[in-house]
Amino acid sequence: MFGPDWSTSPREYEVTVERDVTVPGIDGVELVGDLFRPATDRPVPVIAGFHPYNNEFQTAPITPEGFSLQRGWMESGDPYFFARRGYAHLVANVRGTGKSGGTYQAMGPKESLDVAAAVQWLADQRFSSGAVGLFGISYFSWLHLQTAMHEPPALKAVFAPFGATDFYRDFLYHGGILSYRFLLGWKDKLDGVRYDSWHREHLGPDGFERAISQALADEEIAAVPELVSCLRSPTGADALVADVVLASLDGEFWQERRVDYSRTSVPAYLGACWGLDGLHLPAAFRSYLAWKGPARLMVGPDVYLDRPLYQLQHEAVRFFDQFLKGNDTGRSKDPPIELFVSRTGRWKRATAWPLPETRFTPFHLHPSGLLSEREPAPALSRSAYEDSPFLHGELRFSTPPLVEETELVGPAVLNLYCSSSDDDALVFASLHVVGGDGTTRELARSWLRASQAEKDPASPPYAPRQLHARRQPLVPDQVVLLEVGFSGMAVRLLPGERLVLRITSSDDEPPPDPLRATGCGHVSRQRASVVTVHHDSGRPSFLVLPVTDGNLLGTFLSGGALPGRTGPIPTAKIKRLKAPPGPGGDSAG
Repeated sequence: MFGPDWSTSPREYEVTVERDVTVPGIDGVELVGDLFRPATDRPVPVIAGFHPYNNEFQTAPITPEGFSLQRGWMESGDPYFFARRGYAHLVANVRGTGKSGGTYQAMGPKESLDVAAAVQWLADQRFSSGAVGLFGISYFSWLHLQTAMHEPPALKAVFAPFGATDFYRDFLYHGGILSYRFLLGWKDKLDGVRYDSWHREHLGPDGFERAISQALADEEIAAVPELVSCLRSPTGADALVADVVLASLDGEFWQERRVDYSRTSVPAYLGACWGLDGLHLPAAFRSYLAWKGPARLMVGPDVYLDRPLYQLQHEAVRFFDQFLKGNDTGRSKDPPIELFVSRTGRWKRATAWPLPETRFTPFHLHPSGLLSEREPAPALSRSAYEDSPFLHGELRFSTPPLVEETELVGPAVLNLYCSSSDDDALVFASLHVVGGDGTTRELARSWLRASQAEKDPASPPYAPRQLHARRQPLVPDQVVLLEVGFSGMAVRLLPGERLVLRITSSDDEPPPDPLRATGCGHVSRQRASVVTVHHDSGRPSFLVLPVTDGNLLGTFLSGGALPGRTGPIPTAKIKRLKAPPGPGGDSAG
């Protein structure tokens, strides 16, 4: 890759491969992987990636295809690509998986400390220039971002898009609601996993058994046979599922697996795609805003990436050339944020998130399913749906057909005045664009358990962050305010299209595609209830949208259509209304 005044490392080397290389971690554990090196005696920078999946398949010569649950774990990239361009590349298993020693940490603290130790070991090898970078997506990124917070001296850059950094919120408890379906599929992709339960160690055998019994008594958990099976036989990967179920609130288990941004000085390349609300997208913005060192942010179209991964390798070489080789590839002159605007096929560059031109605009919920900038009338109004194991109702609120071409880029938030006949409610909110021909496309989704709505007061109004430290049961039929945040979107809406908000309490329908499966498959309430959304002037439920272009006049309840012809002017009635007051003080007529 090159430009008029810059170029990246050329393809010039043959490649040598060393299989089953052992790399020391901490406390005597050895990590095992494959090392790909350019055929040269000259020391070169090193790129590394660490993961819990089958290592042989990571780098196998397979024709790429779209993201699927079968191939989703092929995330290392092509080491031959980097080696041909003058980089050594190690792809290795984390402890407790594959051929590596020890027991699996499931992103626990020893895992990132292992990688930090491996970085230093790689820097000291005879083939190494002493500069090390980390590369890979998804699990690779999760772990590499955690490694960056240890600041090993030899680590010069991390290329880590598609990386969750808060596993409670990003992956496993969306809005405090357990997301089990993707977890059950994912845990079976771990290779030869040896795992000891975190809760068994921390609670002791008796405490662990009591916690298991309490989880089995939870109606939401008991309704999922696969979760019950894992809880009754918590060994291997099933023990990891049990630990996730037992950690139903944000506490020590999750804190150990969360990135501490206070020590992240290493340059980072971050990002995601718009279709991953339930996995990587929230962390892309969180990491970019909190990262202490130089950072870039890329959010692409909602198709994830092909597997095996290859799309970002030219971009990665340009990044690593700058920080591992000291080559000026012109990247430092580019704006740090690149966002794909859905339905345009174009990218938008920016210098800040949210974008400086954003106008956060409220769209109010009204009776009859209207979504409009117009504020609600004084009269009481509300909409309701039934939720039960046998019927999951829903509400839909739609704008009138748009008159203006409108761009939405940024986070959004649904401020929802809600009540339930039960002592809890699960809110599943999603945004859709509906074309004039009725075709529908999902733009974003979010979730919130009403009993865990307590918000971090330091979070900004356009991005509420719930604490999830405790459950506070609802008083049946008492109205509460829920702030449901959407992590982000980038879309251009055309005249004649409508924006639709859908609210329901379950997502047990089949996901439309493997990408959406990452954010589907949550537990649901097992009691029949009526969920009510209030939208009057005293309790104005509204959706705040990030308008970055258009919508200057807003939507038109008339649809922007003028009457075909003007009717007669009621002059006689006007005269009566304008008549002076009569003797009794009332208007005449």
